[in-house]
Amino acid sequence: MNLTLWIVTGLLATVSLVGGISKAFVPKEKLAATPGGGWTETASPSFIKSLGVLELLAAAGLILPAALDIAPVMVPITATCWVLLMVGAIITHLRNGEAKFTALNLIYLALAAFVAWGRFGPHHF
Repeated sequence: MNLTLWIVTGLLATVSLVGGISKAFVPKEKLAATPGGGWTETASPSFIKSLGVLELLAAAGLILPAALDIAPVMVPITATCWVLLMVGAIITHLRNGEAKFTALNLIYLALAAFVAWGRFGPHHF
């Protein structure tokens, strides 16, 4: 089970890293032109960049605390925060009629909930 939790955590960290880099460093106009980027039309550039920074922090928070054995409780806390971020993403994509991305966010939410459950509960560090 520990290996499964690490694999899921690594997957979430990768998704978070890629999403964070794109939101933090890609101009709003380019993001709006990508599939699923319609939500950026009503968001300010600073809000988009802030989301990107949060996702970059989430990528670090999912891996580094456990890997460095410094406050490993931050891993399930970060996973819980990722669940909340995905709730916001689901609401945003539903408002924009982007059902395909809502389903993807639901999968990420479920994976993050699994990590939070596993690391808070029976398979903590």
